[in-house]
Amino acid sequence: MDFFNQLQSATEFERREFLKAPVIQQTMEGMVTVETYRAFLAEAYHHVKHTVPLLMSCGGRLPERLNWLRTAVAEYISEEIGHEEWILNDITATGMDAEAVRNGQPGLATELMVAYAYDTIQRNNPVGLFGMVYVLESTSIALATRVAEITRSALGLPKEAFTYLASHGSLDLEHMKFFERLMNRIEDDDNRQCIIHAAKTFYHLYGDIFRSLPLAADTRQQEAV
Repeated sequence: MDFFNQLQSATEFERREFLKAPVIQQTMEGMVTVETYRAFLAEAYHHVKHTVPLLMSCGGRLPERLNWLRTAVAEYISEEIGHEEWILNDITATGMDAEAVRNGQPGLATELMVAYAYDTIQRNNPVGLFGMVYVLESTSIALATRVAEITRSALGLPKEAFTYLASHGSLDLEHMKFFERLMNRIEDDDNRQCIIHAAKTFYHLYGDIFRSLPLAADTRQQEAV
């Protein structure tokens, strides 16, 4: 089994658990509010703005023997620059103050995921960042385009409010083909296990962000009564 397929197989349980997040289930059923979508965009901004700095940090810490991977990181950087501004534009199109989001603070779940990403690079192994890349791009492929269609239909928002989601469904499909080729060049077992471990953790941390979003009817409160 090549490494990309091994990565998919090893993280299947975590992927399924991620998809069980109540807000995802509700959204796929058309139960979504403007507040939920705005909250999603705000948290997306606060982690996407770190994508390029994280990639730069990863590239700078890769050993010379993985110089081919550093070249790939540079390509990722060129593709990802400015995507956080797309999110701010979407926020504006929903009628929310984008500057308030820019100058605000992320939720705890977002802050912890970003902190773990930096920690993985600095303390553990920089290749672990590709576990985050895998989680974000695979979930985007699975959800982004469909969620954009459902949310736009349910809320009647203009298409200008969905540039981030609408673009990333197809964009990340291409990225994943590139990612698969990269992962299949990873031969060292320690690096492979690091990426698998990071992906499992990022599925949990990213899922926590979704589990923190407000629900259409907050069933968490209803269940507590």
